[in-house]
Amino acid sequence: MKPLLTLVAISSLALTAYGQSSADQDTEKAVDGLIEKTKGNLFYVNGGSFQMGDFGQVDSKTGKLPYTYSDENKYLHEVTLNGYYMASRQVSYSDFDVYTKSTGQPDVSIEGFGARFQSPNVPVGVSWNQAHDYCQWMAEKTGRPYALPTEAQWEYAARTRGEFRPYATDDGTLERGKNAPSKAEIRKTTVDGAAPKAFEIASIPANPLGIYQMGLNGFEWVNDWYGKDYYEHSPEKNPMGPEEGTEKVLRGGGFSASDQGMLTVYRSKAKPDLSRDTSDVADNPRLKEMLSKRAPFETTFRCVVNESER
Repeated sequence: MKPLLTLVAISSLALTAYGQSSADQDTEKAVDGLIEKTKGNLFYVNGGSFQMGDFGQVDSKTGKLPYTYSDENKYLHEVTLNGYYMASRQVSYSDFDVYTKSTGQPDVSIEGFGARFQSPNVPVGVSWNQAHDYCQWMAEKTGRPYALPTEAQWEYAARTRGEFRPYATDDGTLERGKNAPSKAEIRKTTVDGAAPKAFEIASIPANPLGIYQMGLNGFEWVNDWYGKDYYEHSPEKNPMGPEEGTEKVLRGGGFSASDQGMLTVYRSKAKPDLSRDTSDVADNPRLKEMLSKRAPFETTFRCVVNESER
């Protein structure tokens, strides 16, 4: 009887090992597929110089009136960038799931109301920390310098190498229903009348560089720390943002953002972990908990590769 039990135990271990090996192979295959997909979606952005900031104040098309109400992007300054590769598409939930599976992390799961915003081919909703780690993982897997874009890289690409383009659309204008979601389309995606879902990636025309939905499909994380007056003392060559800070820069707008929120020069910010200061909130524990973190489903990202054209 004992030999039979031993044989059964050995067989069970062998089957378990085979199952784990098969799962590992599936994961590696998915990683290889993601790497190839990402590589195919990279567009090279030739380096050059441009005036970074709200260019409305020098643009004859606006009567030299600024595009935004904010004063944090008004200091126009010359920026010169080296060439780099930019992902033409945002990272999707299905892309991010491959990463979490490969690294042994739980899948991105937004609990409660936010879970309704998830779909395989919409931009993944994550914190800056998660976005940064994904790009670093891609760098480790490929041996190429993947990273989150700098704020200057993001704006330069959104504006088609720094042209005076207020929107990162096919022609630089915003025509809802043609190169941006219409109000009716936004209403269709609205969840329980409260907030709209993201749109499918690459569902509207790309800008002339071939890059989709920059500023038009969620707030996008960039690498820089936020500094309200950083533009005033930014170096000209390849600026990287302040050396330190408490918040990271977000570029672009949410899924139902106003036209101003979708501008290529629009800036906002959030803490890297999406936490919020609730010290000034009324002494209501439940309310404090609800407001202690920004909803992650509207903050997304894409990566760049900081290398010369191959």
